[in-house]
Amino acid sequence: MTNTYVFPKETTDPTNYYYYQQGFSPEELERVYANVATLPFEQATVASDEMKDVRSSIIKWVPKNPEWEWLYEKMMNMATEANNTLWKFDLHSVMDNIQYTEYHAVDNGHYGWHQDIGPGWLSQRKVSITVQLSGPDEYTGGDLQYWQGGDGYMTAPKEKGVVFIFPSYMMHRVTRVTSGVLRSFVLWVGGDHYK
Repeated sequence: MTNTYVFPKETTDPTNYYYYQQGFSPEELERVYANVATLPFEQATVASDEMKDVRSSIIKWVPKNPEWEWLYEKMMNMATEANNTLWKFDLHSVMDNIQYTEYHAVDNGHYGWHQDIGPGWLSQRKVSITVQLSGPDEYTGGDLQYWQGGDGYMTAPKEKGVVFIFPSYMMHRVTRVTSGVLRSFVLWVGGDHYK
């Protein structure tokens, strides 16, 4: 006789996203602007030479130190809430330092369709977090677009302080900035490889 009694399994929403309309207050953003101004810039890169035309931006890496601890903690708490609500990944660490990014119209700033995962240690990224640091009056273009499959994609809100969170395996892009400068933070939260 076969066992026909099966416990129901919990389901998740593996292609959905989560966001906070006002994730950061104006005071918190001012604190970020002042502190990030002291960090050095570097040219952003991609995982392989074949993708070198995919991205045009400059970045800074936010150190994990007492000065920035509040920011890491805040972003981790948001990622945890999103993960517990939608995906239920096994998360255990922040994979990288927070990446501050600027996309300049004069440099055709953009980041084509891509995923935040890849081979090696990149395979452990599970949740991606993006924070809008520029308001819609500071730039044009520069839409963060998120593809959920099929023919369509959605565009994330552009207000300052918006936090947009999604699985790192989902395709997304930043369209070309046509005027001004788009500024943002990105952080990846990880766990063991997918299995």
